[in-house]
Amino acid sequence: MKEFIYNEMMVHVPVCTSKDPQNVLLISDNASKLEKEMNKHSEIAFKSIACTLESLRDEADASYDVVICESANDAAISAHISRVLKEDGLVSMLHPSLENIEENKSLLHVLGKYFKVIMPYNLGNGKTALLSSKEYHPTADINLHRVDMLDGLEYYNCDVHPASFAMGNNIRKEYLGILKN
Repeated sequence: MKEFIYNEMMVHVPVCTSKDPQNVLLISDNASKLEKEMNKHSEIAFKSIACTLESLRDEADASYDVVICESANDAAISAHISRVLKEDGLVSMLHPSLENIEENKSLLHVLGKYFKVIMPYNLGNGKTALLSSKEYHPTADINLHRVDMLDGLEYYNCDVHPASFAMGNNIRKEYLGILKN
């Protein structure tokens, strides 16, 4: 699978869901490809930090509109991500396969303490991410103008964005009452 698909989906899905993102935090041990995608949003400031709890602890409260996280997720990381997000902020984070039901249910219960919307989406490489939002819904609040203004994309577009949130009935049934959409 083409790596550009993953990078475009990790960055543009959350950035194009947020109403007016001004500041984005990338949590990654190798953010160069995510940074390349963020550079396509020239009007949005971004910062990259390492995938450590210590790095995240140093970030100011309510300072980011969007967080894109490639680190292992646990209660402490989720709490700090919520803390650094503005009141209408959202996060896109990698997570275990949707097949790891018990592990995911634990993570989803933690995220449910902080976010109104929690939805998995397909990254196009056989993996999924979770988009968790304090305010915006990823299929209802897509900013089509922002999507249409992006240049240099190889995969992501305004049709791929909502389609990436489609789930089979088996997944819907397993996570009924836990996913928030």
